[in-house]
Amino acid sequence: QVQLVESGGGLVQPGGSLRLSCAASGFTLDYAIGWFRQAPGKEREGVSCISSGDRRTYYSDSVKGRVTISRDNAKNTVYLEMNSLKPEDTAVYYCATDRTFYCSSRQSDFSSWGQGTQVTVSS
Repeated sequence: QVQLVESGGGLVQPGGSLRLSCAASGFTLDYAIGWFRQAPGKEREGVSCISSGDRRTYYSDSVKGRVTISRDNAKNTVYLEMNSLKPEDTAVYYCATDRTFYCSSRQSDFSSWGQGTQVTVSS
């Protein structure tokens, strides 16, 4: 059974940092993995994605320059390093896979999702 589990969320002050992890079980993490977030009252939005193989990365404009996505296939884990966090980064963060080697631009292509981890940026 394909399962993704996020961890690493928490409460952080503005300007702080967090590293989120997305661990896979039941399959080898050799697919593209995306990170998404959903803030209260807002639609879920894409944050970042990393492809398999060439490890090409993609970032939304709202996080570009502050976030780094990486993967360690040996640990079956994808990471999202977030720096200079802002209150508007507060959301539940999800990882998901589209079960292909390349990042899809369509959120609907991502068929396997984790349960999410809460990130709260507040003083």
